[in-house]
Order: sequence, then structure tokens, then C-alpha cells
Amino acid sequence: MTTTAPTAEKHPWMDEDLAAVSELARKFFEKEVTPHTERFVQQGYPDRDVYRKAGDLGLLGMSIPEEYSGGGGTFAHEIVLFTEQVRACESSLQLGVHTGVVLHYLLAYAGEDQKRRWLPKLTSGEWVGAIAMTEPGAGSDLQGITTRAVRDGDHYLVSGAKTFISNGHNCDLVIIAAKTDPSKGAAGVSLIVAEVSDETPGFERGRILDKIGQKGQDTTELFFDNLKVPAQHLLGASEGLGFYQLMEQLPQERLIAAAAAVASMELAVEVTTEYTKTRMAFGKPLFALQNTRFELAHCASVAQIGRVFLDDCIAKHLRGELDVATAAMAKYWLTEQQCDVATRCLQLFGGYGYTMEYPIAKIFTDSRIQKIYAGANEVMKELIARSL
Repeated sequence: MTTTAPTAEKHPWMDEDLAAVSELARKFFEKEVTPHTERFVQQGYPDRDVYRKAGDLGLLGMSIPEEYSGGGGTFAHEIVLFTEQVRACESSLQLGVHTGVVLHYLLAYAGEDQKRRWLPKLTSGEWVGAIAMTEPGAGSDLQGITTRAVRDGDHYLVSGAKTFISNGHNCDLVIIAAKTDPSKGAAGVSLIVAEVSDETPGFERGRILDKIGQKGQDTTELFFDNLKVPAQHLLGASEGLGFYQLMEQLPQERLIAAAAAVASMELAVEVTTEYTKTRMAFGKPLFALQNTRFELAHCASVAQIGRVFLDDCIAKHLRGELDVATAAMAKYWLTEQQCDVATRCLQLFGGYGYTMEYPIAKIFTDSRIQKIYAGANEVMKELIARSL
């Protein structure tokens, strides 16, 4: 399977530096990740040293300032990385969470001493980051979380359970959404950062969840039983800011999902077009059949429309102008189209599409979660409706 690098002509926000990052990322996935994908799937998580290799190449924290050992670039650098990961048909490394989400919470809200301690360890790949919001009884409704963080002198004691936590098996640092004052609803939610290992008292990693897609990525349960966390690990100047911090950062997370959706659609169209031009049926290539051509015309059109919309969202985000409603539109609409395009393209592979022999099967199964995480699409519709 061949892929082509994004160009400034194709994406208005691209430049030569970003094109070079694209090439570096492509070679990284080809050399260091995809040859090991089958093993990652079997064990349910990627090897930790792959994060370190990404850090050695400067691919982690590219939009973090250099003073914190980041790349000093913009979020466009991260988008290029996520795009190349999708185009490599690779989903074992949860880079969207590690470098696209966790690092930016720390950059925005952590104290100076904490930033200088945590960010270099994460940008180097020495540590893997996670964020623990979802609970067994609370998903998109973050006000409904029950995990507690009780102040005890110079520490918090954190107790509760989280689930569907990306990077949960590998994480060394986890941002925990917890109630510091259960009587205040959303105003009682705080974000607290814990440094964890398998030997940390009060911290336990649960099951690596068996998913229908993204099988090489460690999505786990996490349990806290009076986990002792220093009080200075509270994100923000005071307790009760967590819900608002989450609301501020989620548009960027939704842009990551939107970027992955468009890259997935483009890849699906490419591999399906290639397949239908070589697969024979009724004495002619599948591509010669009108239904095949019409289906691919539809999918190519949707992907191109999605690309134009995404590029506009990226440009707005780089200018600090991407609002909550538009980010929600991008996440909702593009992930819906991603799943539809994957379904249409898989159908054109016939029975082969239902096997793991061709990449379209992985594109199909990996796509489905996009409508759920980073805020379920039903929540995105509600956010959009509030802006009308």
C-alpha cells in the first residue's frame, strides 16, 4: 500500500517544515510500529519503548514550547502526526491522548515546577500519559462522576473507578477527574495528576478491555483506593475548576478525532479504488461496473468535502478561533461520514472485506469508536443545538 505526503497545495495550512514532519512520521510508523502490530494486538498493548523511539525522533510534544523539551511548533505538527498514523493503518499507540491531550492540559494548567518535571518526561517518551474521565456509571455526563479526592493535609486521597482509559496499561502519569466537593455538581469537579506505577499504593490497573477495533491499544480499567497524591498536583489555582478545564480542552480533542476521520476516509477510498481496479468480476475489473464507480464517486466526494471543512477548522484552531460548536460539528459530522465511507468501501471488497487480509477491515473496525469517544455524537448534536 502506497501513501503520499500532504502538500501545501493540498492543505493550505501545510508548509515545508510540516511536510518534512509528515515524511519523518511516515518512516517512523513503517519502521518502528507496523512491523509489530500483530504482536501488539495479541498482547493488547504496544511496547513502551515505541513511545521512547517516537520521543527520540522529536515526534512527541511537537506543539509544546522548547523550554519544556517540546518541539516549539504548532498544533498543525500534531495533526500531521495523527494523520500519518491513520494512513499507516496503525492504532496501537494512543498518541492523540498522550501528545494531543495530556500534554496540553499540563501546559495550560499545571504549576511551573510540575510542568518542568512532567513535560520533558512525556515529550521524551520516558513516560506515557493518560487522562481518566469516564467511569462505569458516567461517560459523556462528566458531572455524574463519583470518584472522590479528599484533602488530607498536604495530599489528596483519591478513591474510585475509571474505565475505557486509553494508555491505561502503560501510563506513568494520569490526569484524574474527581469530585473534590460532591455538593457542588460541575463546580465540584477537579483535575488531579497522579504519578503511577504497578507498585504505587492505592493504584491498580484493571483489565485491558477486549474491543471490536483498535485491538493493539491498551484501553483499561483503573482503580483508586485512597491513592495519595500531593496537593500541588491539583491542576489550576483552586479546586472546582476541572469541569471548565475539560470544556476548554475538549474542542482540541474533537479536532483530533475529526482529523483522524478525514485521513481514514481518504485511505479507504485509496485502497478500495486500487482493489477494484485489479479485482476481476464478470470478465472485467470491479471498477468498470457502474455501481462500483458510483459508490467510489460518492465516497471520494464526501472525503474531499470533509477535507475542506477540516482544513478550515485547523486554520481556525491555529488562529485561536475554533469555537465549541464548530469543533462539535467537525467531530460529529466527519466521524459519521467516516463510518459510512468505511462501510461502503468494505462492501466493494465483498467477502475479502470481512477478513483481516485487507486493510479495509481494520479501517472499518477502528472507525466505529470515533462516534463514541471525545464526547458521543449525540452530545455533539446537543452542543451544536445550543449555539443555534
